[in-house]
Amino acid sequence: MRRALQLLGAQLRVAALTSLQYRADFFADGVMSLFWLAVTLAPLLIVFDRRPTLAGWTFPAALLVIGWFTLLKGVLDGAVNPCLVAIVEHIRKGTLDFVLLKPADAQLLVSTSRILPWRGADALGGVAVLGFALVKLRHLPTAGQAAASVVLFLAAVALLYSLWILAVSIAFWVVKLDNLVYLFGSIFDAARWPVSVFRGVFRFLFTFVVPLAILTTYPAMALLGTLTWRTGALALSGAVVFFLAARLVFGEALRHYTSASS
Repeated sequence: MRRALQLLGAQLRVAALTSLQYRADFFADGVMSLFWLAVTLAPLLIVFDRRPTLAGWTFPAALLVIGWFTLLKGVLDGAVNPCLVAIVEHIRKGTLDFVLLKPADAQLLVSTSRILPWRGADALGGVAVLGFALVKLRHLPTAGQAAASVVLFLAAVALLYSLWILAVSIAFWVVKLDNLVYLFGSIFDAARWPVSVFRGVFRFLFTFVVPLAILTTYPAMALLGTLTWRTGALALSGAVVFFLAARLVFGEALRHYTSASS
């Protein structure tokens, strides 16, 4: 674990030094983040302009879901997406050899190989939305509620990462994954809504198959103090199961890798 943390720290330092060479990108991404945050909020504003509640959620409460969604999108665009897209490029070109030959865990190396710190602007926007929502709700979370929310958010990050690892592992057998990446991105966009908005098959799908509820709804409920310990424990267990499954699938996929020298 200590070696993994040291490697992660080294990768983050390299990413920070690289990003300092392109300072203009930070400001450009900051402006774009504000634009996309407005686009994300637009459907919510339209819906709540016509009705006071939606599936039991008021506008400020639903803003908490949007806040976690924006924060998670910053992690996705800044760390998860760039690194895992780089894996696909390595597989296509047969250059994954250079990663596998290094004396470190291959999955950790490829998962931290391309980090974009300037995408942290999205994360800052998410924090701002969370703060605004809590002010509108006039709700000050207890230490336990805040801790549970943060733990569930970390579980959401692990789950999102695991889903991407499972998707990218297919690249070891199927080279072209563009459609799958776009499909996954479209499904992730549904996480901006509380899971109780969905009904029937979609409710089951977004709770158990592609568990979007763990990504944004449960952290928001934990912050409000409406999430039961049983549901929280099941959510954490689900994130662990997905993480272990992704680890096993990626290891199996590596054994099917055909390098450029083969």
